[in-house]
Amino acid sequence: MTTDDWTVIDHTLAERRRYKRERVELIGRHFEPAESREADCKVTDLSAGGARILSGVVPPSGTQVVVYIDGFGRFEGSVVRVERDGFAIEFECSANKRERVSKQLENYVSGMPLEKTMLRRHHRTAKERKVSFTRANGDIANCKVLDYSLSGVFLATEIRPEIGEFVLIGGVPGRVARHHERGIAIEYTSQDKATAESGRSKTFAAR
Repeated sequence: MTTDDWTVIDHTLAERRRYKRERVELIGRHFEPAESREADCKVTDLSAGGARILSGVVPPSGTQVVVYIDGFGRFEGSVVRVERDGFAIEFECSANKRERVSKQLENYVSGMPLEKTMLRRHHRTAKERKVSFTRANGDIANCKVLDYSLSGVFLATEIRPEIGEFVLIGGVPGRVARHHERGIAIEYTSQDKATAESGRSKTFAAR
């Protein structure tokens, strides 16, 4: 083995040790944007750098996935290890978010209650209404709301922007989170989601 090889290994180990891992018992949900496939899961190991996921649906190594972890939030990343009953994901997120996760983990380990803000615990209202959304390039696309909640909206539309594209719907900013058989799902990116929900309810009720 060459000196360069040892340098790479040392760097990899250092990266893994940067973030303290904690054993956890958290419910979650993961999906693969490229396959429009999603499944419930359990998170048994978590750090600011990644997580170990138990799931009946195991994506191949290298797959880009999105994981919602109850009490911690939404994470994007790639599968770095595949196991018989699950997989490990390495997060792709900002330094600020990693700091928040580290603090949340400290609170979790100390026994503090987690905020129940994730998954689809937000009440969903199943009302079909015709609306429209504005794409990043300014185009306006007609669509129909299938259901919506505090965290996002489920739309029926023939226009399917790429995953990750930012859009505006009812005055509320969001991002295309995934595609489904009838259209797209948009996750709100507004910091004030309570205001967003209020705005959505008024907008949909008026249609």
